[in-house]
Order: sequence, then structure tokens, then C-alpha cells
Amino acid sequence: MKKEKKVIIVGAGPGGLTAGMLLASQGYQVSIYEKANKVGGRNVDLQIGEYHFDVGPTFLLMKFVLDEMFEKAGRKSEDYLTFTKLDPMYLLNFKNKQLNVFSDHEKMYEEIKKVFPGNEEGYKRFLKNEKVKFDKMYPCLTVDYSSFSSLFSKNLLKALPHLDLGKTVYDVTSKYFTDETLKLCFTFQSKYLGMSPWKCPGAFTMLAYMEHQEGIYHVEGGLSKISEAMAKVIEEYGGKIYLNTPIQKIKTDKGVATGVLLQSGDDMDADAVFINSDFGYSATHLFEEGVLKKYTKEKVSSMDYSCSTCMFYFGVDKIYNEPHHQIVFAEDYKKNVNDIFNTGIIADDVSLYIRNSSPLDKTVAPEGHSALYVLVPVSNLKKNINWEEEKHTLHEKVLKIISERTSMADLKEHIVLEKIITPKDWQQDFNVFLGATFNLSHTLSQMLYLRPHNEFQDVKNCYLVGGGTHPGSGLPTIYESARISVDLFNTKNNE
Repeated sequence: MKKEKKVIIVGAGPGGLTAGMLLASQGYQVSIYEKANKVGGRNVDLQIGEYHFDVGPTFLLMKFVLDEMFEKAGRKSEDYLTFTKLDPMYLLNFKNKQLNVFSDHEKMYEEIKKVFPGNEEGYKRFLKNEKVKFDKMYPCLTVDYSSFSSLFSKNLLKALPHLDLGKTVYDVTSKYFTDETLKLCFTFQSKYLGMSPWKCPGAFTMLAYMEHQEGIYHVEGGLSKISEAMAKVIEEYGGKIYLNTPIQKIKTDKGVATGVLLQSGDDMDADAVFINSDFGYSATHLFEEGVLKKYTKEKVSSMDYSCSTCMFYFGVDKIYNEPHHQIVFAEDYKKNVNDIFNTGIIADDVSLYIRNSSPLDKTVAPEGHSALYVLVPVSNLKKNINWEEEKHTLHEKVLKIISERTSMADLKEHIVLEKIITPKDWQQDFNVFLGATFNLSHTLSQMLYLRPHNEFQDVKNCYLVGGGTHPGSGLPTIYESARISVDLFNTKNNE
């Protein structure tokens, strides 16, 4: 019965690949159309010469979710991927002090005691209280919110008293720690959602908790290998992935998705369409005028979006003894965040993230060389920044900060090749609406029932996967979005 059902997936990003893997393993005829020449979307491998970089995500958090997706597809993740748990997870580099962050609670307790004396007992309270929050909230992230009544589910009502409603991530963290710098160590994770810790809802302190509880993993070759592994599973089950095949429109008939029209002009029919392309782009570009009633172009443009990132990929003829993950904080971090979300100014004092995976992973660069990845959070394209000019200025600022704040003082002399991706490039080359790399913001007005639904409200037989639907941005939640959408499709298909 299921093999007669044809499913088309638009985009081979993490959500589309997860959905494809689950659907193909269940016997559906799966066809994925991807405009790029590789699978992965923002989770793709960027190869420059003999150097390999992850374009986007580099932190593998909540590995158990990824494992579960492979298990649901009848596979084991470790048969396709090589994982290393990082210890320490990362280094937080402030102007006057540094903190190594461990998932081992005893090590972390002692590290806080050494660097921020007097705050170590707050860490114990953080673990205890945030565990309760996570245990209550996580079940709410694994179900859909397609109906208003879903907001009154038993699990969500039980979770509500623990979600710190009306508080920000910064507010909640302030309950545990008195030192302002230490607070930043447990609030910067709001940047994973592209949000300010002074505005991100307090429920998301569970991101920091999950790091400390579950740890962070590196995947040999980069996290893009996850995308490639999922593609392999899809093809093992007979699914088809068409690269270099952009679509022009999602076909609809009387409000029902019936397939896609490729840019080549080919007309492809399907029983259901799963959309993994960026939500803002999809809503404003992939439907005929008038088809979408709720998410019109005006509505989509008025929604709240995350910040963007400016990316620097450096092929280096040297290996540095620097941490695998490192965050270098601006001296005035609050001003830096305000510049990103409010003023749109790129000051000299910016924060940046560096991944230095080559000491651990010899597959990403030639012997004795490094593939350095640097990310700078910046404003999305709602701010009027001339990126053709600014990227060169920011490039010099980044190299200056790295030379002054790390042991890589001679980095500039050892760069063999490089590439920059700006917010403008995110929009032009990856179809990321407004260059907002973390998709729609996770404000209370854009979460759960109020976020675009997994079973798209505007079009029947159409499902959303990825960061623009529930549960939201970040690899684990994107995987969950795919599972939720597949479950909804199966429920409808078996009625």
C-alpha cells in the first residue's frame, strides 16, 4: 500500500534527509530535489582544494536524537559515522580570563570554583533545576501543535510552571550565578537560535543544560558527514536524490499539494510534498500568488527572524594547539549583542567562534595543515549593511582578534586559501530568507502552535521540516521536526 504513495521532498538539508530516510525505510517512493551539487543544505561539506569545512553546524548536541532517527530507519548511526565525545567541550575566551567547559560535572564544578570562586554551588543548583525543566519540556518538543487544543495537552500543562515564562535566559541564569562573566558562559547558547540572551525565552536555558548533561560530539570529517550518511540510507531503501535540480513551484490544486514543477520544466506528481527549503524563501517564492492565505508575502516579511552570520573558512599550512571549539567574547558582549540585533553596527569589538578540528581529525586537511572555521554573528539583511565592502573590513578585524586573543598570532602568514560567506551570500546562494541563518526567531509568539505547523496550514498534503517549523532551529530539533511531520503524514495516510 505504502509503496504506491509517492512523496517529493524539496531540499536535501538535515530535515529533508531525515524525513527521506524515515519515509524510504517505511516503503514510500521518495524523491528529493536539491538545487546544489551536494546534499546537506546548510549542513553541507565545503571543499576548497584539499581542505574540507562544514558550511554551517559544527556542534553535535543531543546525539541520542540522531541515533534515534537512524534506529527508526532500521539502521545504526555508528555503522555510518565515527563519533568522538569532546572533553573539554569548548573553551570560553574572555579578555581577562578563560573557562574550559566540561560535561563531567565534577570537573566543571572544580573549574568554576577555580575561575569564578564562590559560584560553584550555583552550578549544582543549575543542574538540579534545569534537569526538571528539560524532563518536563522535552516531551513537548516531540509532538505536533497543529490544533489550538494542543496547547492544553497534559504534558505541556505540567511543563508550564517550570518554563520560566516571562523571563529571559539571562534572567534565569542570574538565579544561579552572581558573576556577570560566568552568566555569559550559560547564556551564550541563545546564539544557537540566533537570539540575544537578554530576549531569548527563559525556557531555553535547557540548551546549556543539555551540553552539560549529554556532552558535545565531533563527527570524523565534519557534521556534513551526517548528511551524506542519511543520503546513503535513503538510497539503500530505493529513494532517489536529484542534485543540481532546483524546483520552480510547488503545484497545488484547490489548496492541495500535487507535486512540483522543476526549473527544467519537468512536471512531477506526488501524493504529498515535504518542504525542507528555508521557510521564508519557500513561502515567498515557491507558491503561485494567492495560494497562501495565512503566510502571505507581507505576513512572512513581518515575522521576527534570527540574526545572521559571516563565515570565514581558512586553509592553513600549520596545525595550532588550540581548542577544538572556542568562543572569543567581545570585551563588551552586551554592546556587541545590541549591535547585532538593534543598531546593525559592526564594531571593532566583535565576538567570534573558532573550530580547530585538525588536531583531532586528520581527514579535513592535508598532513600538517588545518581547516579553520570562524563564525561571526552579525545582523540579518533587515539592517542596511553593504556586505561587499564590509566583509573585507570584518576579515581584518577577525584576524586581528585571533592574533591578539589566541596563540595563533601568525595565522595571517599561514593562510593558504580562504572563503567568506556573508548574509547576502546566505540569501543568494542558499535561499536563506533575509540571510537569517537560524531561521524564524524563537519568541513566544513564534513557538509551538504559533510557529508554522508541521502539517502546513495553508496547503493540504504539504508538510514542513527544518528550523522554520516546530520544534525549531538546531540539528536535534530539525531531526525531530522531520519525525513529527512523517508521523503526521502516516496518521493521515492510514486513516
